[in-house]
Amino acid sequence: MRKGSHAYEQALDALVGILRDRARQGAEPLQYGRLSNELHRLGHLVPAHEGPMPHLLEDASARENADGSLPMLSALVVLQETRMPSGGFFKLARRAPYRRSGDDVELWVNELRALAAHHARR
Repeated sequence: MRKGSHAYEQALDALVGILRDRARQGAEPLQYGRLSNELHRLGHLVPAHEGPMPHLLEDASARENADGSLPMLSALVVLQETRMPSGGFFKLARRAPYRRSGDDVELWVNELRALAAHHARR
């Protein structure tokens, strides 16, 4: 699945839907494997730790958030071993347009709180 292809865009739509639903329900994180399984259930074969997953998560955070002012949906996806996002999330969060600050735990907890608050209003 190539970024920008029809299949990629459909998988991105599904991923954004899954993460938005999660955010509306209190922003409880989910593991990469569970996200991959949910996508598979919806007809999208996206391996948990390879292929397009990192690109999809980055694009999910960027969708409707070009200026970086809204919470990042990708904060909801965590590694099984650490129960925290991967290093890729923190790199993304610290660069433009997001420019989030704080140590990893503080940054992540703030993002989860912002997600829950933002989506509770919708």
